[in-house]
Amino acid sequence: MILLLVLSGLLLAQTETVDLGMIYKIKQEANRYSAVEDLAFGLTDLTGPRLTGSTGAERGYEWTMKKMEEIGLVNVRIDEAREFSRGGWDNIKTYAAMTAPYYTNFACLPVAWTGSTKGLVKGDVILLNVNSETDLEKYKGKLAGKIVLMPSTATYTMSFDPLATRYTDEQLLQIALASSPAMGGRRPMGDFAALAAQRTLRNKIVELLASEGVAVILNSSGTFNVPRATGASHTTGNPEPVAELNIPVEAHGRMERMLRRDIPVEMEVEIQNRFFDSPKIYNVIGEIPGTDKNLRNEIVLIGAHLDSWHGGTGAADNASGCIVMLEAMRILKSLDVAPRRTIRIALWGGEEQGLHGSRGYVEKYLVDPKTRENKPEFDRFSVYFNMDNGSGRYRGIYLQENELVRPIFEEWLKPFESMEASTIAIRNTSGTDHLSFDAVGLPGFQFIQDPLEYGRGYHTVMDTYERLIMSDLRHNAVITASFVYNAAMRDAKIPRKPAMKARADAPDMMRMMMQ
Repeated sequence: MILLLVLSGLLLAQTETVDLGMIYKIKQEANRYSAVEDLAFGLTDLTGPRLTGSTGAERGYEWTMKKMEEIGLVNVRIDEAREFSRGGWDNIKTYAAMTAPYYTNFACLPVAWTGSTKGLVKGDVILLNVNSETDLEKYKGKLAGKIVLMPSTATYTMSFDPLATRYTDEQLLQIALASSPAMGGRRPMGDFAALAAQRTLRNKIVELLASEGVAVILNSSGTFNVPRATGASHTTGNPEPVAELNIPVEAHGRMERMLRRDIPVEMEVEIQNRFFDSPKIYNVIGEIPGTDKNLRNEIVLIGAHLDSWHGGTGAADNASGCIVMLEAMRILKSLDVAPRRTIRIALWGGEEQGLHGSRGYVEKYLVDPKTRENKPEFDRFSVYFNMDNGSGRYRGIYLQENELVRPIFEEWLKPFESMEASTIAIRNTSGTDHLSFDAVGLPGFQFIQDPLEYGRGYHTVMDTYERLIMSDLRHNAVITASFVYNAAMRDAKIPRKPAMKARADAPDMMRMMMQ
């Protein structure tokens, strides 16, 4: 059996063909006539932040649809994916400053789906010192109208590593050699228990603060004096949560250290947020239609998530992926390709709140969420390629444990060895939209990308146009367009993982992929 698998793999590698003439044309189109800079401007500075359920998300949908039409794609549409229970929410104004013992304004970011202050709030800052539920008793009746500083949840640690990095050959070798537990492995039960306990205590604290009528809650979130975005678990129709503000570790730590030394701290804070009827989550879809009478109804799909958080303009996370996917489609359309299969692009909504756009697409077109029965398009689906690891250039691809595609991707990557994109990793990678397809047994892949300074900037006010490296995005668009063309032209669909016998103790893949 092992010998048979090896021989079949060798045969597949020998018969896999790559149109080097088309690869040449793709590279020339990308390098001479790139639209990457214009796409970057449109998806960052022009549309602004694109938080799910915000008016910014609507701007993103509309701009992207028009851009797909300009490129010349067909069947372009803003496609309903799912309901969104948190509701519509926009931030109108945010200001926070410490006024005593001296004045300094703070970089800050409201927690999404939290409420507003009653105008400009001025007063003492109260440090909440809570380690268990019993500690809450001492604060009852004492917090009305107060500015409450939550206990520290993070500290700053000095790093002597460079802020931005590329993978070294040694690191890429380790990625390629690493084995892959399913969905990154299970967390120890002790970790789940600790997280559950923290979440329970946090919920009790929030309940107390709401019942007490505090003016605003201050959280420690973010470093380098850059606040990081988070969202509240608000449900549309419920009362607005207490106004909540994220401030960086440095600002939070300064006030906490003074308060623990009995030095009074005063602040002034004003937050204005707007709630509105809950919008749906949408995807933006366009196509280059297939031309082969036997294969044109099959789908090669590429995508990235269009939504972002509300602090910056969602450049690295994930305008970068949308830019690359749009540019790949522009390249192919400019070259007047006649793909055998239909090439479809889908830019997803609601990824940050739970992969809603891609999961909604799967439910709508591929697998019934209630019966788990396959829909007609399931059998016509070939492959999905995703980008969502920042602006760094492709260095290869994760196989998502699908060993059957290794010989195919090895051939597809050979023209890009000189571009340092040849690593193939058997391991899974998690956290983004390819998982929606992998979870139902369909081939879905994420590219290996240089990390750059992604961990510093994503989900923060720093995630702006400046985080984008245009040469890396052009590099990625070339490889994406080539992979898409190869998938659309080959005789067979991309092979799927062999079906496994169902087991009662099998892990919940959707839950695991959201960790």
